[in-house]
Amino acid sequence: MSDMLIATEDGVTTIAFNRPEKKNAITEAMYGAVADALNAAATDDAIRAVILTGEGPDFTAGNDISTFAAVAAGQTDLRESNVQRFLTAISTFPKPAIAAVTGRAIGVGVTMLLHCDLVYVAEDAALAMPFIDLGVVPEAGSSRLLPARIGHVRAFALFALGEPLSGADAVTLGIANAALPANEVRRAAEAAARTLAAKPASSLIATKRLMRDAEAIRTAIRADDEAFLKQLSSPEAAAAFAAFAARKKPA
Repeated sequence: MSDMLIATEDGVTTIAFNRPEKKNAITEAMYGAVADALNAAATDDAIRAVILTGEGPDFTAGNDISTFAAVAAGQTDLRESNVQRFLTAISTFPKPAIAAVTGRAIGVGVTMLLHCDLVYVAEDAALAMPFIDLGVVPEAGSSRLLPARIGHVRAFALFALGEPLSGADAVTLGIANAALPANEVRRAAEAAARTLAAKPASSLIATKRLMRDAEAIRTAIRADDEAFLKQLSSPEAAAAFAAFAARKKPA
């Protein structure tokens, strides 16, 4: 079974994480598949919008920890990985991107939402960004994008205290559009995508471009990348990854 499910119907491409037994934790190969799907959709005039979602109860538990462990051990260069291809693809995607979030959304499962145009979330979803607990820093430009969205003190609490968000919290803070019963989330995203697909594509693309400061987003992602790579080699990160692997809290 593929770890990704990608399908296109009526001008909408649905990109679904399909690793439910691992809470849809994203591997290097999965990042590559999402990047490829986004890049293909960006250049296909027949595709008018994309939906990002997860199969099973969870959206995604974030990065598969083995990816970070490999980078920390010097086995992989994060700057040349599919993670970077994914970040570039989602942050520059010119068409409407819609997220349908249920269950857990951890780490990049939250930060990628900042690059989406519409977000529908389950009322009982659990969103968290435990970057600092892992000895690293926020990624995907979120160190700048999240405070710009919700304010410094709220963003700092989410990053530094590790405070989780419910779906309703995410709507209140402006991270999501609507919190719904879990079984209605994907239907809401699909309905929105169909509505957008029927609108003038060039107008949607131009509007999205005007609403986003592309250079500021690139700068924020680069800054996060540099700090993230530095922290991956820190003793705190090494201890956190070892503790995670052992399923115990680091001292």
